[in-house]
Amino acid sequence: MKEPIRVAIAQINPLVGDVLGNTKKIIDYAIKARDQLHARAVIFPEMALSGYPLYDLLLNNNIHVQIKNALKEIKNTVKNIYIIIGYPEQDKAKRYNSAIVIYNGEFIANYRKQNLDSIEDQYFTPGNKVCVFKIHSHKMALFICKDLWTTKPKPSFKKNQLDAIICINASPFTITKAALREKLLNQKARELKAPIIYANCVGGQDDFIFDGESMLVNRQGKIIKRAGFFNEELLLTELSSISSRPRKINFKHNIESLIYQALVLSVRDYVEKNHFKGVVIGSSGGIDSALTIAIAVDALGKDRVATVFMPSCHTSDLSAEIVSSQSKILKIKNYTIPINNIFNCYINSLKDIFKELPEDITEENLQARCRGTLLMAISNKKKLLVLATGNKSELAMGYATLYGDMAGGFCPLADLTKTLVYRLANYRNSISLVISEDAITREPSAELRPNQKDTDSLPPYAILDEIIVKYIEQGQSVEKIIAAGFEAATVKKVIATIELNEYKRRQAPIGPKITSGKDRKSPITKAIFQDIKYQK
Repeated sequence: MKEPIRVAIAQINPLVGDVLGNTKKIIDYAIKARDQLHARAVIFPEMALSGYPLYDLLLNNNIHVQIKNALKEIKNTVKNIYIIIGYPEQDKAKRYNSAIVIYNGEFIANYRKQNLDSIEDQYFTPGNKVCVFKIHSHKMALFICKDLWTTKPKPSFKKNQLDAIICINASPFTITKAALREKLLNQKARELKAPIIYANCVGGQDDFIFDGESMLVNRQGKIIKRAGFFNEELLLTELSSISSRPRKINFKHNIESLIYQALVLSVRDYVEKNHFKGVVIGSSGGIDSALTIAIAVDALGKDRVATVFMPSCHTSDLSAEIVSSQSKILKIKNYTIPINNIFNCYINSLKDIFKELPEDITEENLQARCRGTLLMAISNKKKLLVLATGNKSELAMGYATLYGDMAGGFCPLADLTKTLVYRLANYRNSISLVISEDAITREPSAELRPNQKDTDSLPPYAILDEIIVKYIEQGQSVEKIIAAGFEAATVKKVIATIELNEYKRRQAPIGPKITSGKDRKSPITKAIFQDIKYQK
């Protein structure tokens, strides 16, 4: 009978390009796993040494020099524990997404990822060899992320021959990912007849969110241990227990909770990793800005969040009350800067050019641009990141103003439909009141003209959002959406508007991606439905 050995998963949050900082973290976690948890092996995520994804940083030879030095430092510093680390490997003219096994001052095994993602295949060469090695007497197979899902049983993977499969990952969060992971791991463990040690990273990286959820699955496909979501953690198990224990631990996922935690992490890491002092947010009294403010406070704390209320002659008393109420609830600093004088100066400067031309959307957009200018000035002066407050429904339809409410460096709600915004607001209030109920129940309005409502320009959000999801996230055709029961004229109008506003979205700030749909990029200059005419 084989000696039981302890294995730890180091679910860490690396910083892209920070090889020195990531190396220190890896060494610290490895020593902690060895000395405090008495683990015989510690497993780090995909590309843990460099962070993920690196994009064109991979083309800089300097980072590969740093990687080689870091691997030597780890090899020479930490002994008496097996260390499995994901890293970018450069071998002559080729680069690989690799994993290395280190033990007692030696590199004992190396694996190169074979099934590359779309963001990897222009930088990496796929590997072509299986990696099987031993941790003492225990035989292990090593995979990186997608390789596990596409791997077929091989002669070396026969029943009882492998003690476990190690799969290291940089797997981004989406709304459906947790359930999908569990399903695939269940299938693969049973198919390959081996337990699986699944290690994933955490952290926000630009528009990616890595959620962790590292886990241990026995050969029957049952989850027997799981790390938390969105936090760094050292998860410990014994190889003997994951090989034999048949019981399953049940977890229930609250999707609103997962999404909210994902957005909080994305804001925190974007601000922290890019060295901003805090954030500034335009507070309008609407649901989008109210939810963005709540996320920011949960991510950074009240002292690093400032809001600015910028009323115009069209701003209602209710908006002022909502803004005041939320700032008091959250104990955050709110500045009030009326924009009427600024707006009038612009109009006066333009009076000759606008002579004899009627008022239209130009004057509405100009109000939004007054606000955007003020926010960016505060950002420059106080070194605060502007968080834009737009949601996916508005951005899809171009119901936002370039250089106005679209101004900002990061947009936390960019991938949330309006209906999902309401769901998250209600979820967060179920924990503690952070958003005025009036902000949730009031009818949405941009308040850029008298008695304005969103439904003056858009279909009801319940209908609009379903069309957006079907078209953008699921890639359904116009005909299929109409066949699902939506009015043909509405579907064509929505889709034509989406296509016409691609030029706006290309200039929008990035935000965390939470949906599993493909990264859609439509040409800006193109033909659309010839029977529908719109103004950009």
